[in-house]
Amino acid sequence: MSSTPEAILAQLQAAGSAYAEKKPGAREQLLNLGYALVSSVELPSEAIQRMGWAEPAKAAHCRIAVELKLFESLKESGHQGISAKELAAKTGADEVLISRTLKHLAATNVVAETGTDKYIATDLSNALTEPRFRDGIIYTYDVAGPSFRHLPEYLKSINYTLPTQLTDGPFQAAHKTQLPFFAWLDQNPPYLEKFNNYMGAYRAGKPSWVDPGFYPVNERLAEGFDGSAGDGVLLVDVGGGLGHDLEDLKKKHPSLPGKLILQDRAEVISTVSGSNVFEAKAHDFFTPQPVKEARAYYLHSVLHDWGDEDCVRILEQLKPAIKRGYSKLLLNEIIVPDRNPTWPVTSMDQLVFILGAMRERTEAHWRKILDQAGFKIAKIYNYEMGSESLIEAELV
Repeated sequence: MSSTPEAILAQLQAAGSAYAEKKPGAREQLLNLGYALVSSVELPSEAIQRMGWAEPAKAAHCRIAVELKLFESLKESGHQGISAKELAAKTGADEVLISRTLKHLAATNVVAETGTDKYIATDLSNALTEPRFRDGIIYTYDVAGPSFRHLPEYLKSINYTLPTQLTDGPFQAAHKTQLPFFAWLDQNPPYLEKFNNYMGAYRAGKPSWVDPGFYPVNERLAEGFDGSAGDGVLLVDVGGGLGHDLEDLKKKHPSLPGKLILQDRAEVISTVSGSNVFEAKAHDFFTPQPVKEARAYYLHSVLHDWGDEDCVRILEQLKPAIKRGYSKLLLNEIIVPDRNPTWPVTSMDQLVFILGAMRERTEAHWRKILDQAGFKIAKIYNYEMGSESLIEAELV
């Protein structure tokens, strides 16, 4: 990608036309070019200002707005909007504080300002009233945020060696705990709930493996399905959280045959509401898979939370359950390109690094892990400019 503003503007025009035609990957390309344009025209002093305090202030003020339900008040005010004075009266917060908070959120396009100290909601601020997005603000600021803010200090303290242990990394240093990330969540139920809610929001609006043109669901799963095998189970979502992926699968492919099974830790399954789409069962994926001979075993963003040896252990627990020539292993994961990965890919690599001292993997890395576990890749499916891929594998 050329770095001159003129070249980027020309590419933006082409990407804009593709976006208008609803071509796959056009939205993501517009995002990449938009960030590239900003980087090409801002001064070094402006870059430091943006990174050093404009973006941190935006994140902090969003967290405050969530706490004070400012986004809800803006949404309720409709097209008329609401003043800082009225918001102060509703929340009990200082009027000047409210005004300065919302001015920065307006300047950074989270809300809009319609007059002197009068504000109106935007599509973004309205979205932040939804529990899944609201919980995303809380989780990223309260849980992930401290790990990022303390990362330089932590790496300096260990002489810039590479952390690789789940129990000894940036997260533990920031939160002053010896617990791995997920064990810490289990002991902090409010954050466990927010994390699980946000996992559905993180992927909202992004290309999904169940979308047309991504993975041929009917061809690869429905066709050839044997209702007499594996107690009639079509797909087991291993470590599937609250079942967002299964809900999406059934919504977009309502005529799929067979049962859908959701598995996760007991602490997570206990929070799953009743569903007529799937059966929810507690299961530790480090123990043998109890559902035998299902058509597919699906893991979404599970293995990126674990080191290579643990990934092999998890996959080996599936092998005895798999029916050779029938069952498929589906891994929905990021595959880091060898060159020029996009910021959603690199930022997720950084997130798993600070939370679990883990990493996102290249195709070669995935092939090595699968080979060690006794699997081979049948095909890799992806979406143009999409962050995630679907690896279909089978027993060697």
